[in-house]
Amino acid sequence: MGFDWRTFALQAANFAVLVWLLHRFLYRPLLAVIAARKAQIAKEYEQSAAVSANAQAQLASATAERHRITAERDSILKAAAAQAEQTGAAQRAEASLQATALLDDARKRLAAERAAALAEARRIAVDLAADMAGRLIREIPAELRAQAWLERVERHLATAPAPERADLMLGISADNPMRIVSATALPETSQALWRTRLQHALGTQAPIEFASDPDLVAGVELHFPGAILRLTWQASLESLRSELASPESSIHVDPR
Repeated sequence: MGFDWRTFALQAANFAVLVWLLHRFLYRPLLAVIAARKAQIAKEYEQSAAVSANAQAQLASATAERHRITAERDSILKAAAAQAEQTGAAQRAEASLQATALLDDARKRLAAERAAALAEARRIAVDLAADMAGRLIREIPAELRAQAWLERVERHLATAPAPERADLMLGISADNPMRIVSATALPETSQALWRTRLQHALGTQAPIEFASDPDLVAGVELHFPGAILRLTWQASLESLRSELASPESSIHVDPR
C-alpha cells in the first residue's frame, strides 16, 4: 500500500482548518465566557466581602452600643439606688426628728399637766388646811386671839427701825386715823388694850379705829396713811399659792 502525500496534506489542511475554526468559533468564545464568569465571580466575591465587612462593622457598632447602653443603664440604676438611699435616709432622719419633737412636746405637755395638777392639789390642800385652821381658830376666845396677834405687832414695831416707824406715822390725824382690821370684831376691852399698847409702842397718842374682815382668816392688818402692815394668814395663804412657801404666817408691808 503506498503513502499518498497529497491526501495527507489535504487531511492536514483540513485538520488545521478545523483547529482554526474550533479556536475561532468555539475555544475563544468559551474562554471569553469563562473570563467573564470569573470576573463576575470575583466582583460578587468583592461585594460579598464588602457586605461582610460592613456587617462586621455594624455588628461591632451594635455590640459597642449595647455595651454602652448596658453601662449607662447600670450607671442610672446605681445613681437611682444611691438617690433612693439618700432620700430614704433623709426621710428617716426627718421622721426621727419629727418623732423626737413630738415626744419632747408630749413630755413637756405631760410635765405641764403634772405641774398644773400638783399645783391644783396643793392649792386645794392649802385651802382645805386654811378652812380647817379657820374653824379651829374660831373655837379660841377672841380675847386670846387678839392677845397673841397684839404681841406679834408689838415685836414687829419694836424691831422696826425708827425711820420706818416714823414713815408709818406720817399723815395720821383725827380725820385720817390708823385703822386696825382683824378677822373677827374685837371686843371693847380688847380694843382698849390694843389702843393703849400700840400707842405706847409707837410712842404717840395716834387716833386708832377698828374694823373686821373675815377674809383675813386670822391675824390683823394695820392700815397707815401710806402703807399697810399685814400680819395675817390670808397673806401667808397667798404666798403659799404663788410661791409654795412655808405655811407659817408672814409679815408684809405694802405701800399704798
